[in-house]
Amino acid sequence: MRFMVLIRSNDRIESGEPPTMEQITATVAFNEQLVKDGMAIALEGLHPSKKGKRVTRRDGKVTVTDGPFAETKELIGGFWIVRADSMEQVVERFKQLPMPDGDVLEIRKVIEPEDFGEAITPELRERIEADW
Repeated sequence: MRFMVLIRSNDRIESGEPPTMEQITATVAFNEQLVKDGMAIALEGLHPSKKGKRVTRRDGKVTVTDGPFAETKELIGGFWIVRADSMEQVVERFKQLPMPDGDVLEIRKVIEPEDFGEAITPELRERIEADW
């Protein structure tokens, strides 16, 4: 199973202030262990929202809005995509992530073809699996 672990943005992350060398070193060690254990699929930090854009579609009209975005608690500061046997395994591993006080992680299972059940045909399932 695949899981996405999202780190919620906050004022510190949105300020663009880089983490300390100690934080970087600890996080790199954590990430290296994920890779060594065969769990890591992707892992990335994100620039502050002031460097981003939002694309919104409403009533058929597309609007592009430049950052920064006001509600930092709704923003993502970075992510990991990992492979694990269960949600519990991911929770236990990420409880070990060396993160500053106040940081928040959200863990969500990635939708897999089997999650669609009988709602898709075998042919469509094959196409999805080929793309994923």
